[in-house]
Amino acid sequence: MTITLRPGSTVMFTGDSITDCQRLESEDGLGFGYPLRVAGEWGLRHPDRPVTWLNTGIGGNKVMDLEARWQTDVLDAHPDVVSILVGVNDMGWHTLDPKGYVIPAEEFEAGYDRLLAPLAEAGTKLILIEPFLLPIHGVVEAGAGVVRIGEKERKEWRIDLDPKIQVVRELARKYGARLLAADGMFAELAATAGPEHWAADGVHPTPAGHAALAAAWLRLVE
Repeated sequence: MTITLRPGSTVMFTGDSITDCQRLESEDGLGFGYPLRVAGEWGLRHPDRPVTWLNTGIGGNKVMDLEARWQTDVLDAHPDVVSILVGVNDMGWHTLDPKGYVIPAEEFEAGYDRLLAPLAEAGTKLILIEPFLLPIHGVVEAGAGVVRIGEKERKEWRIDLDPKIQVVRELARKYGARLLAADGMFAELAATAGPEHWAADGVHPTPAGHAALAAAWLRLVE
């Protein structure tokens, strides 16, 4: 069942850098990625149903980081719809940060559940976007060039990420949220145009990748 966006609704996108996408440098605060594309396309299709669009994504955030700012950045805004994309930093933190450690799926699930519970209690509609990892080739520099991520690291990341994707799917069922199956979507897209077309580093979408996310997101609302 799709989510109906009524005139005057407030929709909030939140998560990590994929959602953030330089929002603080953008004039409307939506960044330059899929939240901006969603807002623009909705306004084009439905000029009679204006919506307030908000973006509180912050680059590098993990579930635990969202928890620390959830009240002020999300709950206090009383949004009608909250769209969450988080998990890729929970996946790779132990390889990118000297203080990082492997975050078990159980810890990821418990924290994510604590994010969703107060929203569900308030009657907020939820859209959960799966974290995703595209099977690009070659080596990518990360962490300001300090860390080099190659095939070996990406295989480790995939093993770590798969159970976390399953967690998001299970939480979507638990809370009656709409699920955007982004990992599967990008796997299908990568089979045709190649993974780098959609995310050059396997994580951060290209303009085409953001367009794909936005199109999939818009199919969940009416």
